[in-house]
Amino acid sequence: MCGIAGIFDTRGPGPIDPELLGRMNEAQHHRGPDDGGVHIEPGVGLAHRRLSIIDLSGGHQPLFNEDETVAVVFNGEIYNFQELAAELRAAGHRFRTHSDTEVIVHAWEAWGEACVERFRGMFAFAIWDRGRETLFLARDRLGIKPLHYALLDDGRLLFGSELKSLLVDPTLPRALDPQAIEEYFGFGYIPDPRTIFGAVRKLEPGHTLTLRRGRTAPPQPRRYWDLDFADNGVRDLDSAGGELIERLREAVRIRLISEVPLGAFLSGGVDSSAVVAMMAGLSEQPVNTCSISFGDPRYNESRYAEQVAGRFATRHLVESVDPDDFALLERLSALYDEPYADSSALPTYRVCELARKRVTVCLSGDGGDESLAGYRRYRWHLYEERLRRLLPQGMRGPLFGLLGRVYPKADWAPKVLRAKSTFQALARDSLEGYFESVSILGDGLRQSLFSADFRRELQGYRAVEVLRRHAERAPDHPLSRVQYLDLKTYLPGDILTKVDRASMAHGLEVRVPILDHQLLEWSAGLAPGLKLSGREGKYVFKRALERHLDPEILYRPKMGFAVPLSAWFRGPLREQVRETLLGDRLADTGLFDSKQLAWIVDQHQSGMREFSPAIWSLFMFAAFHRRVIDGEG
Repeated sequence: MCGIAGIFDTRGPGPIDPELLGRMNEAQHHRGPDDGGVHIEPGVGLAHRRLSIIDLSGGHQPLFNEDETVAVVFNGEIYNFQELAAELRAAGHRFRTHSDTEVIVHAWEAWGEACVERFRGMFAFAIWDRGRETLFLARDRLGIKPLHYALLDDGRLLFGSELKSLLVDPTLPRALDPQAIEEYFGFGYIPDPRTIFGAVRKLEPGHTLTLRRGRTAPPQPRRYWDLDFADNGVRDLDSAGGELIERLREAVRIRLISEVPLGAFLSGGVDSSAVVAMMAGLSEQPVNTCSISFGDPRYNESRYAEQVAGRFATRHLVESVDPDDFALLERLSALYDEPYADSSALPTYRVCELARKRVTVCLSGDGGDESLAGYRRYRWHLYEERLRRLLPQGMRGPLFGLLGRVYPKADWAPKVLRAKSTFQALARDSLEGYFESVSILGDGLRQSLFSADFRRELQGYRAVEVLRRHAERAPDHPLSRVQYLDLKTYLPGDILTKVDRASMAHGLEVRVPILDHQLLEWSAGLAPGLKLSGREGKYVFKRALERHLDPEILYRPKMGFAVPLSAWFRGPLREQVRETLLGDRLADTGLFDSKQLAWIVDQHQSGMREFSPAIWSLFMFAAFHRRVIDGEG
């Protein structure tokens, strides 16, 4: 795992500032504390920070081909590099190292832009081909590894793993993107391809970007992969479960290649426990596992993790985390570079910190909920879709819209209709309803939160448009459709971003076997009823795991990482919240309605309403603004 950065002059072979490139690279030192490298030639500068995992002595970057006309800087792992290297050697390519990085160089020579279609792994890389005067950027299919870029007015393109590497350049415009702000307060993160800055973009998962010197037209990213939910023909529950386990075992096996200590996160949930079960069956040595425990039993899964660790005789490391872990609040704003409001980033940071005490590589269970329909919101979405089919929008909108306004709590109604948010969702179309279920601040609250001037600046733009854009390519089945939307938004924008920044802060590489693209393509083709059966999500997965894990692990209610934000904001952080949200700093941005901010804080701290998601998102936005815009960090 590494960090990459670079400068490319699209106009011609002009001088590259070596000091600037060095500072861009050093801004990401935490991503690669073992080694660093820089290459500069007229019009091009490439930089790299390395966390050594494979070929410890021979993987220095930038890495070149035989005649040094093609160079690469690479972040990630190519798990099928040995098979590709054998194929390329047979075609006449000569290798000087045993690293997966060198495979990328020769694959580019052999297959050009199509090389990415041959890679199985997680990656973000940049190739400079001097003969073709071409810079080629690529990001893996699911967005496990990040890549940011900006094309400046002077013709230079900057790129880097993290936004902070681009911010080193003082000429980079710092103007905030109004639509990104709307999306942030809608989702709690800024979905690809936007960043908080109008001048900077994220390369979307499954995309490449090709720049050729001298071309004046703005470069357009190219999609090279998408997930197809076409029926794979496997319908029998036992057959599907057996093949799913075999495919997961193979995805885990290829991720065990490492020349440094390796282990796994073990939360005690289904997905991480499944990964550990597969690792234990593949390893002759006890598996290294780690988990964190909380004092509050509502958030504490440690006893389930210990149960799994005992079953597979792992070398289990567990530490207790202070439930009032305020020390990380400022650190988070530095890690994520732009506003990010998933509070589970705090415990994720701590579990990565714990894992790094014993290992350098960790396998995680991320992706199981998105790929195999584990979220409860999928079940509720299907309930709502059935009701939407029964009533046309012309009747449904006014009826449920009225109920949503009048009844904050409807105890008289069937359980499916009790929640105010359910009424509001049923008043909307399918996409609007699903957006309401995933949004951190609903449409009404966002509109009241923003100032009149900022609402005019948005010109009617709403965060739900992110889902509408992806829905154009989404499958028709209502379950597959929302799975697809989450795989395009929530997974890369929230989950994978959280894990990447938290792990890289400690020089830890995290591998995600459930997101192996071949496994994901196969599981996407399973019948929706095998994934969500009645009230049971991940149905086929849990049934298949019954031979590997105890029923208590498989069928208990989902917990996940959680932080007691509500109590914090009414207790130990009470005054800090008031100072941060009601002080001059947020008021001076001109983005927010000061009276509405005061009402939100007062209502929450009095116990009248629950506004902890809104307060947390504002809190993190203020921390970003103070650190990055005002330059106080």
